[in-house]
Amino acid sequence: MTLIKTNSPKQHREARLAREKLHLEGEVPDGVLRAEIDASWRRSLSHGVHFNAQHELALGSGASVDVLLASNRLLIDAALPAIDYLAERQGKDGLIILANSDATILAVEGRADRLKGSGLQDITLGACWSEAVRGTNALGTALVEARPTLIDCGEHYLDRLSDFSCTSVPIHCPQGNILGVLDLTREGPLGRAHDSTALLAMAVSQIESRVFNTSYPDEIVLAFHSRRQYLESPWQGLLAVSLGGQILAVSAQACQLLHAERSALVGRRCEEFLGVDGLQLLARLHQGGAGSLQTAKGEFFYKTLRAPQRSINAHTPPRSVAKPARPQPDLESLAGSNARYARALRMARQGLANELPVLLLGETGTGKEVIARALHMAGSRCDKPFVAVNCAAIPEGLIESELFGYREGAFTGSRRGGMVGRLQQAHGGTLFLDEIGDMPLALQARLLRVLQDRKVAPLGAGEEQDIDVALICATHRDLKRLVEDKHFREDLFYRVNGITVMLPALREREDFSALIGRMLSKLDAPSVVLHDDLNRLLAGYHWPGNIRQLEMVLRTALAMREPGETVLTLDHLPDSMLDELTASERPQAGSIRENELELIRQSLDAHQGNVSAAADALGISRATLYRKLKQLRS
Repeated sequence: MTLIKTNSPKQHREARLAREKLHLEGEVPDGVLRAEIDASWRRSLSHGVHFNAQHELALGSGASVDVLLASNRLLIDAALPAIDYLAERQGKDGLIILANSDATILAVEGRADRLKGSGLQDITLGACWSEAVRGTNALGTALVEARPTLIDCGEHYLDRLSDFSCTSVPIHCPQGNILGVLDLTREGPLGRAHDSTALLAMAVSQIESRVFNTSYPDEIVLAFHSRRQYLESPWQGLLAVSLGGQILAVSAQACQLLHAERSALVGRRCEEFLGVDGLQLLARLHQGGAGSLQTAKGEFFYKTLRAPQRSINAHTPPRSVAKPARPQPDLESLAGSNARYARALRMARQGLANELPVLLLGETGTGKEVIARALHMAGSRCDKPFVAVNCAAIPEGLIESELFGYREGAFTGSRRGGMVGRLQQAHGGTLFLDEIGDMPLALQARLLRVLQDRKVAPLGAGEEQDIDVALICATHRDLKRLVEDKHFREDLFYRVNGITVMLPALREREDFSALIGRMLSKLDAPSVVLHDDLNRLLAGYHWPGNIRQLEMVLRTALAMREPGETVLTLDHLPDSMLDELTASERPQAGSIRENELELIRQSLDAHQGNVSAAADALGISRATLYRKLKQLRS
């Protein structure tokens, strides 16, 4: 690891002399500052930064900050555990700062109150600390130098930072580009600088590992080193390998350990360097999370960061560079024994194939995205992108940029190079707009125009681009009522309401036992069965959270098994979950039946006895309404 070295007392005096000369003559004196700081001061001077510059404001609006955070979410999520760790150990005396590749601050932890009172009011979310804006500082200078950087007292270009020292370490993405930088800023001299640098380097190593994991969720990700004791250290190498055995990404440390450039590694077969192909490696990893490999480069000790749970078939042919698709359930199995539901799904598949939009209606947790993905995989676009957007989960100020994208410089805080919107990402494939009933009215008009013209213009761009997408929308809300209340555009409603599929609630499904069997198989437990007592308890529950809630119950029960157990019983559920499941058993069923019957009566009265209209208002099928009336009156 290469560092910009810390100052000696003599260099402190020289930094003060250099500052005095800068003040008096407006020039950086030759041969006074250490080479790295001298170069940075000269860059700062050429950028027009004044050494007496005071505080500059951060981003001007909450929307801009929201966009900034959303566009850097991968880095922020990966860094938060490391930031919390550092804050516990260093936060009493300083600030831990995370910035992106533009030196724009994404997170600040530590003694912000104390340091801000000392002249650091502009170390805040959204503020840019690049050299071009603030002059020499560890955040900005580390990005320019592309290496760990130490700036001691007096070495900052700005006068007001003279009492502070900083240490910054760049964070790299799997492709080797700088993703951001982690910084520790303190009042006073660096002191034991190498201790803080090692601590930051360890934190950055953990962040890069998390980014690797997130970037390759369906592939093999390893940490390795020629010495076992260097695993989980900043010097471990990181390697992503496809199940077909091709190297997808390597860290800089991995390149050093394998004695090869990144360009010579990525795309090559892993057996050339590790001595085993992808499937052999996966089989070895499933036998244990750590071990060693004998390779042409010597012995490497490894630790598994990710190993997909896939069936291992020694006869499977080598796979291509493209990431393998996750197995998707077919439409027939999703419908179970419900003939009406199966017919609706077949019509949706046929409608989608003929460029008709599909609208999925159902309660929260009924598996709308699962159905949408299955429809996508059942059509001719199955090898094209499936892009899902949850309109209720994205802040209102961000939905437009998420859907349509933006050009670089479209607004304050926009990502360098801009961002491709979800509509363009879905070009040629399927766009799934979940909870479309929660889309803001102002955005509905723009979406309608895009769906009509099949063209989209990113924010800040004048030209429009053609798009070709199959459209699936979903909501748990009553869109007709929203149209009546002027909360949803009527013209957009008729644009998205092509083939409508009503997803049954879990309590209405007649294939409950078969559904549990399919879910256990999905959870890698096909040989596991339910004890009769547990089966009766689950079958009698009303399931307000639907399939999502049932899956969590099954996952919890599976996690509580002892090795070798294949029967799930009531003992496998925690007390809190049992209390919830038993709260609606038969002793209380009378009041539930009465309430359900009253709702049905009210709906029938409101629709003058029209069974179809009453069923639509209740969100159930006409057959279900008849069945419930028969059950409730028995």
